[in-house]
Amino acid sequence: APAGERMPKAAFEVAAKGAVLVDAESGEVLFEQDAHKELPLASVTKVMTMLLVMEAVDSGKITLDDSVTISERAASMGGSQIWLKENEQMTVSDMLKAVCVVSANDCAVALAETVAGSEEAFVERMNQRAAELGMADTHFCNATGLPAEGHVTSAYDIALMSRELISRYPEVLTYSSVWMEDITHVTRKGSSKFTLTNTNKLLRSYEGCMGLKTGSTSIAKYCLSAVAKRNGITLIASVMAAPDPKTRFRDAAALLNYGFSKCILYTDDVPEKLKPL
Repeated sequence: APAGERMPKAAFEVAAKGAVLVDAESGEVLFEQDAHKELPLASVTKVMTMLLVMEAVDSGKITLDDSVTISERAASMGGSQIWLKENEQMTVSDMLKAVCVVSANDCAVALAETVAGSEEAFVERMNQRAAELGMADTHFCNATGLPAEGHVTSAYDIALMSRELISRYPEVLTYSSVWMEDITHVTRKGSSKFTLTNTNKLLRSYEGCMGLKTGSTSIAKYCLSAVAKRNGITLIASVMAAPDPKTRFRDAAALLNYGFSKCILYTDDVPEKLKPL
């Protein structure tokens, strides 16, 4: 939509308890439904985890090629993981990929410890960064999204941190758009491979989808931050507390379809057919 022009009110609702559609370039909200309702976000938390890791790479504190050694605590996380054992090693790049694609809790905590020394110190930085971004509905208690009292955000805040991540570090989308890929981790006996299969089914069903991050727990239900690009326009759809996986993806697709049907890319160049003779 042109700058300053508001999108018309959408003639539909989604089943998710909170939802937002945002233009990634301008940050304009194109659709919202209970956008500031504070809810558990499950593994969509890892959008912030990835942002802080990428900022550490950007600052030179770590590199994507650095090897990370898994601590006992990181190996004990449970939930979604790639079953790394204490003292096994993997590169920062492959850990980020595992976090993006299969929501690996072991990798998320290992990266947090590498960046900040401990997950607790990393979480302090997560909350500080959230405040800097204006995420007024958000409080993080961990780097994974595993259930914790008071670990909440809103659909709007998910869109804020997602936009910051892909705007500053669009290379993350090369991780989140992987459908299936093997990664290697080093053990005392040599090395072994783990096959990643993406949890974001929109990659296979929605044209232009570049992934980003899913999340689900029994408390949070089914959440998603989905990024898609068509005709030069990139949109971010965030949905929270959808009742089941199919509804999560259906709601996100409906939001994206609405945005792409309404948005036109405006440039300084006047289209040829509009130029005076």
